[in-house]
Amino acid sequence: MANTTVKADGNDYQTIKSLWPFIWPHDRKDLKGRILIALFYLVLGKIVTVLTPYTYKWVTDILVGEGNVTSYLPAWFAVPVILVVAYAITRILAMVFNQVRDSYFAIVGQHAVRRLSQKTFIHMHNLSLRFHLQRRTGGLSRVIERGIKGIENIVRFSILHGVPTILEFLFMAIIFAWQFGWSYVAILAFTIYGYTWFTVKMSNWRINIRRDMNNSDTEANSKAIDSLLNFETVKYFGNEEMEARRFDVSMASYEKAAVKVWTSLAWLNIGQTVILSVGVGACMILSAVAVQNGTQTIGDFVMINALLIQLAIPLNFIGFMYREIKQGLADIEEMFSLLDVAPEISDKKEANILNIDKGNVRFENVHFSYDANRPILKGIDFEVPAGNTVAIVGPSGAGKSTISRLLFRFYDVTDGKVTIDGQDVRSVTQKSLRKVIGMVPQDTVLFNDTIAYNIGYGRPDAGKDEIIEAARMAQISDFIEKLPDGYDTEVGERGLKLSGGEKQRIAIARTILKAPPILLLDEATSALDTHTEREIQSALDTVSKNRTTLVIAHRLSTVINADEIIVLEAGRIVERGRHDHLLSKGGLYASMWNRQKEATEAEERLRAVQKDEKGFVKRGKKAEEDAL
Repeated sequence: MANTTVKADGNDYQTIKSLWPFIWPHDRKDLKGRILIALFYLVLGKIVTVLTPYTYKWVTDILVGEGNVTSYLPAWFAVPVILVVAYAITRILAMVFNQVRDSYFAIVGQHAVRRLSQKTFIHMHNLSLRFHLQRRTGGLSRVIERGIKGIENIVRFSILHGVPTILEFLFMAIIFAWQFGWSYVAILAFTIYGYTWFTVKMSNWRINIRRDMNNSDTEANSKAIDSLLNFETVKYFGNEEMEARRFDVSMASYEKAAVKVWTSLAWLNIGQTVILSVGVGACMILSAVAVQNGTQTIGDFVMINALLIQLAIPLNFIGFMYREIKQGLADIEEMFSLLDVAPEISDKKEANILNIDKGNVRFENVHFSYDANRPILKGIDFEVPAGNTVAIVGPSGAGKSTISRLLFRFYDVTDGKVTIDGQDVRSVTQKSLRKVIGMVPQDTVLFNDTIAYNIGYGRPDAGKDEIIEAARMAQISDFIEKLPDGYDTEVGERGLKLSGGEKQRIAIARTILKAPPILLLDEATSALDTHTEREIQSALDTVSKNRTTLVIAHRLSTVINADEIIVLEAGRIVERGRHDHLLSKGGLYASMWNRQKEATEAEERLRAVQKDEKGFVKRGKKAEEDAL
């Protein structure tokens, strides 16, 4: 694919110029050939189009007995029926040539749309996590959707219809100047100028209204998507009416802007009709006077009328074309601004492939802040030796999850460095870095596809047997096989058809399938109950065996066997050591352990009471049945 850059600087000419490499791709000779063939049929079609009124003139002169048609036409051709047939044939040919032109150019336009769409899609994935955390998914998808449609309009109208329309104007001007005199050309020139000036002015005014409508549309779509993605939360709090009101406020703004768009379109059409009618009327008056003076025939009068009516079609289309191009530019304005956003994290030109020897991970005096005024990590220094497990614990806001984001290089450190086997993660390619790290997050979000697809996402080229083996190692194969559709079961939007424990096991299975030398567990069981946590912990122990493992933990019971536990508080390491050592110190870790232990014991007592109550009820029912 060609390396092309699209820039949006508010200059319409520059925008169309930036689109040109996608329309005339240097690496596609077949598409260039199609464009040349389309241009040939374009010229041919316009020549036939401007010649069509001549047949109308000739048959009219013959029927009214004016002019000496046979002096410049063969006798066999100067027959009314033949001329009428010729008139019909030329109209058909003009339409056929235009359709052939469109068919040849269709693949060129769609190829441009496809390449730009792909470029935008890739660019969105290359942008930083910070960018996506600040954007609304619904609004972003709407911007891209409108942008793609706008690109298609610009490509189609500026190249496929803009050039033919200009060509038709030139042919018309030549015919009027040669056959009827420059006074007609002058009237046409003033008409076209006035028509174009009015269309441009009105369209520019309408573009601002269109932009307001787009903003309201984006806001309404964002709220709708956000509300639907949080369907359960809306139901939990019974806020359907509130969500409907919020959506209706946005739609009210859209309604108001849309009404302005259609009202302004009505005024635009009225103005265009008035200007065009005045120009046509002036030319017809000149022709009528010429017919009375004997300098023109009735056929000339009819021909001029046909030419002017024919001219009205591209003139009307010029207005439509300009509006579509301007609206297309407005629609892709935000899309181009997205393409201009530089990725916060990018590979250096000299970036190397990460070479894994042992899988030793080290944070060396790492400082980091999302905002310069609010430091998150303050001189973090620790090492995860190859094959060992190191746990990071601490209260909320201590900076635990930030460590995982720095290891994955979603952000770059403010100071210090993160290394793997001595290689700074900033000096290697992001692809090679993330290839060697497996991740089991706290909130597992699955694709709206099958269980097999979601497990296979860990290694897309894996076979079905490998997927099944990964599921078995994650202790979820029995559950899957009991489902009616087995591994072909759809998991729903974000995996909502599965429980938290089932989603976590799928996340573990796809990490097992990826088989990375380095494993990152980011609070992988913190959202689960104690019973489910214990079941999943055994699967995590399996996947982390003989791997360099960094555990970001909330529940301390999951890290008691770690080779080292690092305790963070306010972005600093305040304690470190093994579980027993930290308990004996009686510090922050011991305090956290005691609180969690009390909470766990309370949960287990409650579970035991509930179990006894169920058993009591069951025994009572059985006694009643026995008595009966």
